[in-house]
Amino acid sequence: MRARAILPLGAAAAGAALVYTSVIERNWFALRKAEVPVLAADSQPLRVLHISDLHLTPGRKRLMDWVASLGSLEPDLVVNTGDSIAHPDSIRYLVEALGPLLDRPGVFVFGSNDLYRPVPKNPARYLWETSARRYPRHEPDLPWQKLGDTLADAGWLDANNQSGRIKAGGLDIAVAGVHDPHIKRDRYERVAGPADPSADLRIGIMHAPEPRILDRFTADGYDMLFAGHTHGGQLCIPGYGALVTNCEIDRARVSGLHQHPPEGTPAEGHRAWLHVSAGLGTSPWAPARFACRPEATLLTLVPSQD
Repeated sequence: MRARAILPLGAAAAGAALVYTSVIERNWFALRKAEVPVLAADSQPLRVLHISDLHLTPGRKRLMDWVASLGSLEPDLVVNTGDSIAHPDSIRYLVEALGPLLDRPGVFVFGSNDLYRPVPKNPARYLWETSARRYPRHEPDLPWQKLGDTLADAGWLDANNQSGRIKAGGLDIAVAGVHDPHIKRDRYERVAGPADPSADLRIGIMHAPEPRILDRFTADGYDMLFAGHTHGGQLCIPGYGALVTNCEIDRARVSGLHQHPPEGTPAEGHRAWLHVSAGLGTSPWAPARFACRPEATLLTLVPSQD
């Protein structure tokens, strides 16, 4: 009799958990805000909107509407760290969602899911696989070239293994980026070398925050680094945080604003600020979040206190 009573309760709890993670929290979008003391003493603040990991599919109207609302923030610069699409028909919906943000100065890189259509897989693999072990071996099957052309035609800088300059908020910004390190498409040697000291700000862009790439950007003198990919852990334990990061970065920096090398570790000279976005979406084959709301972040860059 006890077992007969427990089984329905367990099924009800499992059903409630499924509804919460896949319907409620997955669509409970958050706008984070942070201040970064990284500019020269006489600089005006620069408002940077960091978006990442939409994994957009045509049916995600709540996500599209929420992203469209971000245009009202009127950021000086938009940084998109990849995994924008997850379906071959998603580009027009992405353009619709980004709306007036495409009229702002912007920069983007690709993530693996801008090239490769998500496929069903054992979710337990997420607990042990990192970028060192997993990368696709087939040809890309998503329209990544069209995606890149669309964003570039709107005026955003393509930073996939490329460098360039952006004028935003009255600042001259030196930008360098790499293609997704998670699938071994990064070619840092194409952007390697000291960041231009004449620029007002030097930023590095990547999808996966792999320490080997963070180290090189920092060594070259970049002031601020942007990444996504981790989904903040996606399924987290309250009071403990992320179980995994799905790359080589430590759990403590799975999302949010930190420094690289990490505070408390030896560093000779330069440290860079690092912002890792927990992202706005999920793979359509793993449509759940727990204790890790989908997010975009408005970073206000201000003069350094040094």
